[in-house]
Amino acid sequence: FDVEHQPESIRKRIGYMSQRFSLYDDLTVGENLDFYGRTYGVRGAKLRERKAFVIEMAGLKGREGELTKNLAGGWKQRLALGAAILHEPEMLFLDEPTAGVDPISRREFWELLYDLADEGKTIFVTTHYMDEAEHCQDLAFIHQGRIIAKGAPEEIKVTTMEGQVMEIDSDKPAEAMEALQRMDVFDEVALYGALIHVVGDDVEAYGDRIQEALDQANVNVRTMDLIPPSLEDVFIANVRQNGNSTE
Repeated sequence: FDVEHQPESIRKRIGYMSQRFSLYDDLTVGENLDFYGRTYGVRGAKLRERKAFVIEMAGLKGREGELTKNLAGGWKQRLALGAAILHEPEMLFLDEPTAGVDPISRREFWELLYDLADEGKTIFVTTHYMDEAEHCQDLAFIHQGRIIAKGAPEEIKVTTMEGQVMEIDSDKPAEAMEALQRMDVFDEVALYGALIHVVGDDVEAYGDRIQEALDQANVNVRTMDLIPPSLEDVFIANVRQNGNSTE
């Protein structure tokens, strides 16, 4: 379809969910679905059928009469997704749909997205959670308004990542990170939970110097291994290659 000359044809086939919750807090769950369904041109028996599907999908059965403002964040996100798919769009646009949602609700939300994708829906999503991006088929890294890398997750790791990643497990990660940063020879030294990722050209060759620096800092190293880069490693590396800070 031509965006300029066939906007109505496009609107019928796409759904949109904004980062900021956009349903009406002073309407009930059922009233919100009625409103959005009619806005999309879904009425009568078809609307009742689609409402029933959304309520079941979102796990909101029995809560149709509850005011939307009383729902927790994860339930609101499910309801917003349901409103976006009432008219059975072929493509969904989701703008950071899990921002501010707890980890369990985030995982459950993505399970819903996987189900929709399995049904043949195309889902275009922006996210700053790299673990979410890892499960997408195609990615584009955007930094300061520019695409700095694109492709399938594994393709991006292979074709755009320069250098090696060493993962270090130690008893004092904060002290270990400071000692490694003082060496001033690596492109990146960062905490990943309780682990440290050291990124740079031929990091393996610095193994003895790394061990020595950590010994001097009284840090006990449990493991120190080269690992495949994570998407976060790749994103940071691409930002640095493009001459920009991550601030």
